[in-house]
Formats: sequence, structure tokens, C-alpha cells
Amino acid sequence: MHATYRSAILRDHVLEVGDALNAVLETMTDLADKNRETVVPNYTNGVAAQPNSLAHYLLAFLAGFSRDAQKLRQFYVRLDRCPMGSTVLNGTCWPLDREAMCKRLGFEAVAENAYDATQIGQSDLPVEFASILTGICLHINVFLEDLMVQYAQARPWILLQEGGDNTYVSSAMPQKRNPGLVNNCRTESSSVIGEAQAELFRAHNLQSGMIDPKNQTLNGALALHAVKVLTMFNRVLKALVINKDRALEELNSDWTASQEVADRLMKEYGVPFRIGHHAASHIVSYARANNILPLDFPYAKMQEIYKEVIEKEFPEGDPKFPMSEEEFREALNPVSIVHNRKTLGGPQPAELERMLKEQTAENHLNEQWVADKKAFIQSSLDKLNKEFETLGE
Repeated sequence: MHATYRSAILRDHVLEVGDALNAVLETMTDLADKNRETVVPNYTNGVAAQPNSLAHYLLAFLAGFSRDAQKLRQFYVRLDRCPMGSTVLNGTCWPLDREAMCKRLGFEAVAENAYDATQIGQSDLPVEFASILTGICLHINVFLEDLMVQYAQARPWILLQEGGDNTYVSSAMPQKRNPGLVNNCRTESSSVIGEAQAELFRAHNLQSGMIDPKNQTLNGALALHAVKVLTMFNRVLKALVINKDRALEELNSDWTASQEVADRLMKEYGVPFRIGHHAASHIVSYARANNILPLDFPYAKMQEIYKEVIEKEFPEGDPKFPMSEEEFREALNPVSIVHNRKTLGGPQPAELERMLKEQTAENHLNEQWVADKKAFIQSSLDKLNKEFETLGE
């Protein structure tokens, strides 16, 4: 009986987490759909790396959260096994109909091995669930840290809508609007990760019959804490204010498009990539030394730098810069770069359309799965209650 109620309650918690995760998936998908044409800098090693569509960036997180949802569904299959009738650990001399009990309690199948049903599975299943919750919170914290980088800027391109409990004014510095909602969500998310590790520690170095990792109060509290974090994170997503023009301005204030020059020199004119890369690197060095922004870089200077690189590193090549001024300007245009991507899964409009359609379908699958599982459990319990009522007549 103890194993059965633990499994049943944990099963309910899985569906509660699924509901909260589905809300995040829906909100983030809607945000991506609205920001297909929002071109922003993406960062690697903490440095602005390349221009990208904000929708493409969000779809990457959606892919991660969708894997979390898949793990929940797969885990539920292993959890949805009825221990009832296993008794302590090896059954009983009474000929109990375990299949009938399983059906009436709304489980998909019987947890066959009685020792596994009451001892082994009761330890490893909560640990597995904790690991899934850890993965969800890791995705949340990466997103929140990406967002927090913007608060170090005087003019961020993405931040929280001010007011309510989204932000608060610093007690000492009146100009500051601290992102309280983000801070609190990150704290709660990190706490879930910590509590999940406690579940692992409760389960390790134990004999198989011990009760430590089976504590439903602790396991349930972890699940409810994860639901709280997902709810807070959904509020963060809904509170985001995105300044499309400011994002483009930041891109044009640095040389995140410089690789495109090297790519086009190779693709369109057969210039070895390393040579084109060196030419692009030299224009970046010159521009930074002379405080020149990409949109203002002189075409004549590009021709001069290219000639110097060819003569020094590739003397068999033509020293004349092969790109027209118009093409050179287009290569440094972040919007043009994003639109002209050709690879599967890129940020170009056609791929965004395809991936958003697939994500919407995935979201519907997740929502329907939770709804179906809840309905199956409730239907089984309703039938059981009617049987009890009949017995009392």
C-alpha cells in the first residue's frame, strides 16, 4: 500500500510539472513567433559572436524544454506501474488479483517483480524524476543568465517590464531598476537543483530495503517547488520587453558580421577561407583602432587591406578586392546575413516557419498527453468509487 500511494502521488506530481512546463512552451513559442524578424546579437564566451533571429534563439531553448517534456513522458511510462499486491516485497499466500487492482487504480500496467515494486523502483524512480527537474531548471537558469547580461548595459535591448514585482528601485541608487523577478526565479530554480541532489544523496550507499529515498513528503515538495519555478519563469517570459531597433544598433556597433566577408569571399570568389578570414580580421583591427563602425567602414580601405593580405599571404591570388561596394555593405548587414542562411535549422524565414509549425504541433502533443493521462486516472477512480457505492447498497 505504501509503494502504491507513493507511486500514485508521484504520478500526479509528474502531470503537475507537465502542465507548468506546457505553459512555458506555449508562451515561449508565441514569443518566438512574434520575433521572427527581430535580429539580435548572440554571444559565445561572453562576447557578441554573430547576428541571429531572436526567434531562432528562442527555438533553441524550446528544443531543450521539449526534450525535458519528452523525458517526463518517458519517465511516466516507467512510473505508471502498480505495486499493489506486492505486499512487503515478495507477495503473499493470498491469491490477490493484481491486474484487477491495477486497472481500478488507474495504472497502465502492473509492477511485476514484487521486490522491485516495493524496494528498488521506489528508490530509483524519485531519483530519475529529480534528474529531469534538474535539467528543466538548468535550461531556465541559462536563459535567465543570458537575460541578466543585458542589465549590465546602459541601454539593454531586452529587459523586464518595469513595475509590480517585476523590478524594484535600488535602496541606495535611484537610477537602478533591479530585476527582482529574475533574481527570485533564479534563486528558486537553483534551490530545486540543490534539493534534487539531496534526493540523490538520500538514495546512495543504502541497502535496498531502506526508506530514506522513498519519503513522499520530500519528493512531493521537490515537485511542487519545480512547478513554482516554472510558473515564475513563465511570468518572466510574459514580462519581457524587446527593443528591436536597439538590438540592431548593438549589432552595428561591433563586428559580429565580419565572418560573412570571409564566407562570401570563399563561396562566391574562391578565395581560401583562411586568407579571407585574415583580411576580415585586419579590417576589424583597423576599425577598432580608429573607432570606425561597420556601417561606416570605407570601401577603399577594405580594398587596400585586401591587397596587402593577398600580396603577403597569397601572392598567386588577384590582389583586387572582388566584391563590389554594394556587396561588401550587404555582407556587413546583420539582417541580410540572417535572411541568407541556407542550412537546415537556420534562422532564415523558411526554416523559422517550419520549426515553429513543428514546435506548435509538439506543444499540442504535450498538452494532450497530460490531459489524456489525467482523464484516464480520474475515469478509473470514478469507476472504483461506483463499485464501492454498489457494495454499500
